[in-house]
Amino acid sequence: MSNRVALIGAGAMGGAIGQRLAETGQQLTVFDPDPAKIAALEAFGAKRAASAAEAASVSDFVILSLNAPKIVRLAVFGDKGVAAGAAPGTLIIDMSSIDPEATRELAAEAAEKALRWVDSPLSGGAPKALIGQLTLMAGGTEQDVSDAHKVLCHVSSNYTHMGPVGTGQTTKLINQVLCGLNFLAVAEATQLALDAGVDAAKIPQALKGGRADSAILQEYMPRFVTKDYRRTGRIDNMVKDLNGAQDLARRTNTAMPLTAVCAEVHRMLTAAGLGGEDQAALMEFFTGAKREISP
Repeated sequence: MSNRVALIGAGAMGGAIGQRLAETGQQLTVFDPDPAKIAALEAFGAKRAASAAEAASVSDFVILSLNAPKIVRLAVFGDKGVAAGAAPGTLIIDMSSIDPEATRELAAEAAEKALRWVDSPLSGGAPKALIGQLTLMAGGTEQDVSDAHKVLCHVSSNYTHMGPVGTGQTTKLINQVLCGLNFLAVAEATQLALDAGVDAAKIPQALKGGRADSAILQEYMPRFVTKDYRRTGRIDNMVKDLNGAQDLARRTNTAMPLTAVCAEVHRMLTAAGLGGEDQAALMEFFTGAKREISP
């Protein structure tokens, strides 16, 4: 079944989501401040909108793929935002990764305008979006989450209703803690293998199926070894998410010492100008340290 979907935000992640939706026959209308990003999706059959309001006015579902709560707020409630064009009952699906508390505030404001809200952040990145295998954790009413799946089924293979609005974002923070720690652990282990003279490229196969195995080990250790830094994510986005996890931990009085160290490493790399690089560039933390202590 074809759905009328507006996509607000066509960056690396939004672009992949949009491409998949267009390829699966959804009626996609796109708005992004960058005309080139819209043009990339027009090649797959999407229609261009001059504003978020215009995109929402011809859609039953509005997907947001943005970077921060203030950007989400502006896209929805700002001048020519989604709320200015959306019909009552339109379902907003926020696939951004933002603070759970901000999500609840945005959803409450949307409800005052008769708009529905589901927070459905993701795991898997652009590669999984393109083949419809994202992992999605959704927050909202049972009906809204069920309705959102009519669209999200085209980009996901694992879709879980976590609870009311905001619980999807909370789950994403937990996901990012696990991912951040795993990325750093695999990078550290890769450097140890290299320094010890072990063929690190063989390690993923050697450990496959064991307790140390993970999707990140299988995908990223080969990339760490060869310094394959092609962008499928950003280090500074991980900083944002780990900051969010630490903020939540302060509110819940949860001790997270390993997350604190992981966040500091990501902040150091961002301060060094690597924030826009993929997680694969974590290797620069270890190789940089080696260069500094070498005679």
